Amino acid sequence: MSADFTTLAEFRAVLAGAPGTDQKAQGEAEARNGQLTKPPGALGRLEDLAIWYAGWRGNPRPQISAPQVIVFAGNHGVTAQGVSAFPAEVTEQMVLNFQHGGAAINQLAKAAGATLDVVALDLERPTADFTQDAAMNEDDVVSALATGWNAVSADSDLLVVGEMGIGNTTSAAAIANALYGGEAADWVGRGTGVDDAGLAIKERVVREGVEKHGNPKGLKALQTLGGRELAAMAGAIARARSLRIPVIMDGFICTSAAATLESELSGALDHVVSGHVSAEAAHGAVLKQLGKEPMLSLGMRLGEGSGAAVAINILKSAVACHSGMATFAEAGVSDG
Repeated sequence: MSADFTTLAEFRAVLAGAPGTDQKAQGEAEARNGQLTKPPGALGRLEDLAIWYAGWRGNPRPQISAPQVIVFAGNHGVTAQGVSAFPAEVTEQMVLNFQHGGAAINQLAKAAGATLDVVALDLERPTADFTQDAAMNEDDVVSALATGWNAVSADSDLLVVGEMGIGNTTSAAAIANALYGGEAADWVGRGTGVDDAGLAIKERVVREGVEKHGNPKGLKALQTLGGRELAAMAGAIARARSLRIPVIMDGFICTSAAATLESELSGALDHVVSGHVSAEAAHGAVLKQLGKEPMLSLGMRLGEGSGAAVAINILKSAVACHSGMATFAEAGVSDG
């Protein structure tokens, strides 16, 4: 299905009209959880995750059989200022690596039983340097949102979105700074491994960009400070909501992109859980702002959707226990 929006105003209306969780299915899942052959709460957070998943799928005894991982790639004009340890050409080279099955995300998606799609967005045409102009005009950001929206398969029952884009931790930091305030240094990390001089450049660039665009919020922050791959991730997350497909969120860049949706409309990320907290210092702070507790903390900072892909198997385990375990009555076990 093609995206049913052609302007940011229309996308906002689609976001506002998205469905919520199925309260009946969620209630039935909670009741089932209380009857399973285990002490109450013995599976800890796995129980909460399974009930959350059941509510969004509208099925009190669901299965996960068709997870989808999508990696979006885009280039950033701001890289010309020296914000990354790698040149912009690496974006396209890594896209080829994804397509040939050679990246970490290829292995992690395979291990999780997920399909993997790779979507490159105008790599030959970087976004504008956001210290000089808006990163994207309205047509560009709407096109990127629509690309993400259209990449989600209606047959999926779980979604992970990842990214590749040299310079995109700078965009993510600028978005977080604009949304949540503080100093640029609060949100800037070393990304691909910049040295102290590179870190100082990133801090300056983020500060100048946020000041230039007047601390934008919501989709305006995405347009003025983001990138095409960040906008595509936001579009895909919104599409998943419209299809009642739960989402596992990845690292700092994905989380900053998603945060623009929550800034635009409170509750827009109710169908989303955090897969992990990354080693990028500001990621935990953004998760705290969103009220999202990460499933994992493994010191990862790769991007690509990698941390969220690892978490797919955690959610699969939660759902398998919830749906596959016997109740006390079925097992003939005396309940407490």
